[in-house]
Amino acid sequence: MIEALKNTELINKVGGRFKLTALVQRRLEEMMQGSRALIEDTDGKTQLEIIIQEIMEDKIAIDDTTGMIKHM
Repeated sequence: MIEALKNTELINKVGGRFKLTALVQRRLEEMMQGSRALIEDTDGKTQLEIIIQEIMEDKIAIDDTTGMIKHM
């Protein structure tokens, strides 16, 4: 799954490696505090896999003005 983080499509989708790292870190913190997944199929997936799928499905992004997660 770490290989997915090197995917240029994913990196470009969020605007760069730093933003991708920040988004994953912030979303992981939310999930560890009890936030639910924003995708349907989570069976057998790790939290990292869920976060990557959320990004790919445009469920979350970084708000450029605040640096916080936007849930869409």
